[in-house]
Amino acid sequence: MVALNLPVFDCKIKQVEGKPYIFDSLRRKYVRLSPEEWVRQHIVNLLLTHYAYPKALIRAEGGLILNKTQKRTDIVVFDRQGEPFLVVECKAPHIPLTQAVFDQITRYNHIHRAPYIVVSNGLTHYCCGIDHNTTEVRFLDDFPAFE
Repeated sequence: MVALNLPVFDCKIKQVEGKPYIFDSLRRKYVRLSPEEWVRQHIVNLLLTHYAYPKALIRAEGGLILNKTQKRTDIVVFDRQGEPFLVVECKAPHIPLTQAVFDQITRYNHIHRAPYIVVSNGLTHYCCGIDHNTTEVRFLDDFPAFE
């Protein structure tokens, strides 16, 4: 896998029938290692180890219904009251972070209504604060601190 613009961590990788799998500490199982999963696992590690987000409040690959269609949110972090705090959309490193990616996370966050969103391909990261009353979006210099 390609080196990312995220802290390196000691991940567990194994081969199953010639295909790589990585251990997901949130789901407590090995999952197929794709370029997007590589980014997701690095973002989860970042949130846990560098920003001290509580592991119990982070959900990976959570389902949601959008326009009567089942979708999956890459990462959702909940606050201590159980409300969505941060929604993260991960893309593979070779995928550019275009307006279409921002449109996707905006659609997902229309359901979650989290005050923060992050888009990352592991090389570039955009963190935004969202005011749902005014629809104002402000770009942040860093990931939001867990409150």
